[in-house]
Amino acid sequence: MKTKDYRNGLRDGIAVALGYFAVSFAFGMETATKGLSILQAVLISLTNVTSAGQFSGLGIIAAGGTYIEIALTQLVINLRYCLMSFSLAQKLDRSASNWHRYLIAYSVTDEIFALDASLSTSLTPAYHYGITSVAVPGWVLGTLVGAISGTLLPAFVISALGVAIYGMFLAIIIPPARQNRTILLVVLSAMGLSFLFSILPLLKKVSSGFVIIITTIVIAGIAAWLKPISDESHKGEA
Repeated sequence: MKTKDYRNGLRDGIAVALGYFAVSFAFGMETATKGLSILQAVLISLTNVTSAGQFSGLGIIAAGGTYIEIALTQLVINLRYCLMSFSLAQKLDRSASNWHRYLIAYSVTDEIFALDASLSTSLTPAYHYGITSVAVPGWVLGTLVGAISGTLLPAFVISALGVAIYGMFLAIIIPPARQNRTILLVVLSAMGLSFLFSILPLLKKVSSGFVIIITTIVIAGIAAWLKPISDESHKGEA
């Protein structure tokens, strides 16, 4: 393991860890309101390391959804990590063994991928492990603190702090939606379709897990068909 690369990863991963702590704190509090134990909350974060996947999975668990709903929802939501892993496989140092590839795959998240992909040189396992050494503990620690807070704080405080979850999602969608009209239409369309599932008699019978799956596939599919990203756009972003 290259010590310098590992130290660089540690340095770059601090900002990621701080952001993860804030988001996972909200997740930890949400698990407390759904009746999960502190240990269960920590194990979910330790084994998943995915914000959108964990929040959606928690909603399905709370609603008494089936295993197939959870599996399909996670497949749809987290499919991007597979594509990110393909990309990193091309950037990874050729001397890295398969065991390093398996370990790296565990912590391929949006933020960590961005740091790995931004390197001007080939990616060494040491650099990735440096980021993971602070980012994953930040995610798990935030969940732990949030879950403990959720069991100790009064109900009205938990309810008020629960707004942080919605603030997180708004912070994710508002900036790109303001810059790109297509993204804005996709967000509004997804909201509209979800609303129909909540009010129409027949659609109300569909479980929350399948609502997420259907909404994601339908809206994303229509957007990709009507507004595909051209090769020129990809080249301009590279």
